[in-house]
Amino acid sequence: MIAAVRGIVEAKSLDTAFVQVSGVTLRIFAPLGTLGRLTVGESAHLHTYLLVREDALALYGFASSNDRDIFELLLGVGGVGPRSALALLSALPADDLREAILTEDVNRLTVAPGVGKKMAARLVLELRPRFEKLGPFTPATPGAAPAPGRAAVVDALTNLGYPPAEAAAAARTLPENATGTLEDLIMRALRSLARE
Repeated sequence: MIAAVRGIVEAKSLDTAFVQVSGVTLRIFAPLGTLGRLTVGESAHLHTYLLVREDALALYGFASSNDRDIFELLLGVGGVGPRSALALLSALPADDLREAILTEDVNRLTVAPGVGKKMAARLVLELRPRFEKLGPFTPATPGAAPAPGRAAVVDALTNLGYPPAEAAAAARTLPENATGTLEDLIMRALRSLARE
């Protein structure tokens, strides 16, 4: 299994990074939060999961081994495929996802595209016992870290390949005092782009 990849980011799209490793370019699917941290032309280190099927091989990359482990746990839930698992990790960072499952916050899980109440309830039912075994979870204290601003959203969207003017317009749709993680704000900005 390919556990990690280190190489130069050649290009990015909305859900994919193309990373050159020793002369070979790998197509790596990744959640928005991971893609937002990558810069084209710079070196990147991704923790990876290789999905092997009869008809395809697909490589998934994550900023941390914790994100990769959560992805693997999500794939173990009936009805959750790699696209749904990536959508969940794009909508909710790993710690937020774990917190939502441990607190049985079904509504919070349904923010991910393609995840309805039924699937969210299945996620809670199947993953809560596994997350409880990982030890106590201490949610981040509010105000412990400042919320990312609009500039961070613009940077992330331009890194994903959006034109600077379009990225800035999407960021302006966010309230001045918007709260949440960078991933949350990116998702909200992307929804505004999709509506246009």
